[in-house]
Amino acid sequence: MRFIVTSFIAFLAYLLLTTASGKVALWSSTEIIIGIVFALITGALFRNRFIGKNFRMLNPKRWFLLIVYLCGPFLWALAKANIEVVCLVITGKINPGILKISTGLENDLSITMLANSITLTPGTLSVEVSEENGDLYVHWINIKEEFLEKMPRDCKSVCGNFPDWIRRIAG
Repeated sequence: MRFIVTSFIAFLAYLLLTTASGKVALWSSTEIIIGIVFALITGALFRNRFIGKNFRMLNPKRWFLLIVYLCGPFLWALAKANIEVVCLVITGKINPGILKISTGLENDLSITMLANSITLTPGTLSVEVSEENGDLYVHWINIKEEFLEKMPRDCKSVCGNFPDWIRRIAG
């Protein structure tokens, strides 16, 4: 079942990326055949990685929450971080460093989504993930003094409500 689902999603992604490049509907027959071949190869290689054991990411509610998260809280944090980084670059007042934060997330997909959200936000970069407890090491362009005083650092002080949303989506 995982093979079929992964192959189907890979084929849909291929069709989306090659839209309007052919004569049969929106694709050429050669592209459709190549897409099927690549989708089958992708399904064979990644069936255990992409879907997971319990198929939780196939739930449409989770996809809807992902879209809401990306278009809402993440986009807002992205815009604020862009403005903050521009101000920091103009003023030259930066205090870079690496923080260890406790995520509280339990599965690999959740930790990966949080690390990617942090890395995509300007001024921050996920450097490493601790294997035993899922703690993240984050390089931050401007560490404020109050973060240096807090030991251990909770994730909310660094990445806002990202973990709450990610827990709803992939938890």
